[in-house]
Amino acid sequence: MKQFHYRGARSIRGFTLIELMVVVAIIGILVGIAVPAYQDSVRKSRRGQAKADLAEVAQAMERFYTVNNTYVGANLADIAMTQSPKVGDPRYTISLSGATTASTFMLRAQPVGGQANDKCGTLTLSNTGAKTPNAQTMPECWNLQ
Repeated sequence: MKQFHYRGARSIRGFTLIELMVVVAIIGILVGIAVPAYQDSVRKSRRGQAKADLAEVAQAMERFYTVNNTYVGANLADIAMTQSPKVGDPRYTISLSGATTASTFMLRAQPVGGQANDKCGTLTLSNTGAKTPNAQTMPECWNLQ
């Protein structure tokens, strides 16, 4: 049986350790960039849900005011909105902030768990539509981006 050998042909032996380490370093850099960006995106989407839930509770408070001519006596448990999202693991706890008067209220969405790392922190919404954090100093917290 005759074996054929090609001149100048090199046998393939696999990857060198240096090539492997370069690939591992590149993957490490990509992961180091991608994971924080992903986590920030998740926190941003959860913040969006909390803003929508605050608006829904504010509407319920306005309906209560329309019927009773006062905000006093409004109960978030009756509205069935004490956390955001409504079902599943809470990312925000929704509550009334301070004393509710006949003509004023302040809603608060306090981040819990992993959402506590969100740069916007606690979100508030009043009966006048005033929001914190301030949309001028931290526009990413309330504006669509």
